Amino acid sequence: MLDFVNGEIDVLVSTTIIETGLNIPNANTIIIHDADRLGLSQLYQIRGRVGRSNRTAYAFLMYRRDKLLREEAEKRLQAIREFTELGSGIKIAMRDLEIRGAGNILGAEQHGHMEAVGYDLYCKLLNEAVLALKGETDESQEFETSVDCDIDAYIPPSYIKNEYQKLDIYKRISAIESEEEYMDMQDELIDRFGELPAPVENLLLIASVKALAHSAGVTEVNINRQEARITMFRQARIDVTGIPELISRYRGDLKLRPGDAPEFMYLDQRNKNKDCQRMIEKTQEILRGLKELSGRSQDAGRK
Repeated sequence: MLDFVNGEIDVLVSTTIIETGLNIPNANTIIIHDADRLGLSQLYQIRGRVGRSNRTAYAFLMYRRDKLLREEAEKRLQAIREFTELGSGIKIAMRDLEIRGAGNILGAEQHGHMEAVGYDLYCKLLNEAVLALKGETDESQEFETSVDCDIDAYIPPSYIKNEYQKLDIYKRISAIESEEEYMDMQDELIDRFGELPAPVENLLLIASVKALAHSAGVTEVNINRQEARITMFRQARIDVTGIPELISRYRGDLKLRPGDAPEFMYLDQRNKNKDCQRMIEKTQEILRGLKELSGRSQDAGRK
């Protein structure tokens, strides 16, 4: 080892023991044999044994030719290849958490359900389970909201080039739950990536509609250039006495189909150009009205 440090020999063959903090500034190349068999944190630490000075360093991660890699091994190698900039340790740690799972909440086993469902969903499910154990949730009032709209809504490759960043933004947009979060996300995207292309504006708009619909007790919203359909949650709490007044605002364009899951149908007779943007705005108006009726019902229940 001292001969290698002093430059008297050019090659050092070692086990993974070198990951424990060996510091040889002159070392600029490392070849990791059977890299697919090592953990992500191991690969990160071993790779860090080179490049510890101002000299350009190289790390070669090798595995046997024609070997069929396991999915987890492929993800580890892809992650160590992707995160190469300074300060990427936290990103490596988060990716390792997603790949392996965080383990059992009680106990020392390094496995759990996270590996199957993903980190974000696992945290969401865990939070829901904790609230249920505390008796702070009403399962009869839990529902999901979907929005189907006839417009282009996506993030173009020219706007966000990094796929990891793009996936993160998609997840955060899908998690928008209020008008304030919608505005914050809009401001952040403009600040980080520039003015919003039309498809990104549409994506944010749909997320805003979804958040508004959920707060109004709506499970499904379908919008096209001719009509909009709004389906209520079966157990939605709404002030039914205010529905006739809401319908009357739209001069015959808004109709209600009663049933276990009531459905509002809006047909804009004055939308001659079949403008989908106008249909979205009208749908938002109706949803705000339904949210107001839902709020009245909850206030009456508390009294």
